[in-house]
Amino acid sequence: MFYEPEKRDRKLLPHDPFKAIVAPRPIGWISSISAKGEVNLAPYSFFNGLNSRPNLVMFSSEGFKDSVAFVSETREFVCNLATYDLREAMNDTSAPLPRGQNEMVRAGLTPAPSRIVKPPRVAESPCALECKVTDIVQMKSHDGQPVDCHVVFGQVVGVHIDDRFIIDGMVDTAAMKPIARCGYLGDYAVVESLFSMIRPET
Repeated sequence: MFYEPEKRDRKLLPHDPFKAIVAPRPIGWISSISAKGEVNLAPYSFFNGLNSRPNLVMFSSEGFKDSVAFVSETREFVCNLATYDLREAMNDTSAPLPRGQNEMVRAGLTPAPSRIVKPPRVAESPCALECKVTDIVQMKSHDGQPVDCHVVFGQVVGVHIDDRFIIDGMVDTAAMKPIARCGYLGDYAVVESLFSMIRPET
């Protein structure tokens, strides 16, 4: 099968396969704070790491949502790791609440103070990345038309890791059971096992 995204046969493919193809996608569970001190927590599946030196991350919002609005005001955010144990709370924070209503409270989560940035982190999450914004970009289509998609780039300035998940000097990713988005209406995966391959030298 081949199709052009805007011309797909909706009888054969009623749901856009794009999010199921670009999968699994790690979830950036983004906590932010407005200039007025309003706290927001929301999951973004268009999220990833970009660079290791320095540590750079990004998350992308379809629409200028509260997370982007708050981050654009204060230039700071926190990426909290969404895990299998926290899946229901993570999903709860995706609800479209009125601006200024705290999703952490709705989901029964505990705000923990960050060390360097102002937005709180999720105390229950085993890892959190404190970030300062490097850029916010509104995307364009290939023909230069503006797209209501806003990408936030940030540099990690502080890292929190629950000591229980550090084994022999390395983070035990599988033990934390991070979850990832796999497309369509509510499909997720959980990392419970790993395999290793050595990169060839030549």
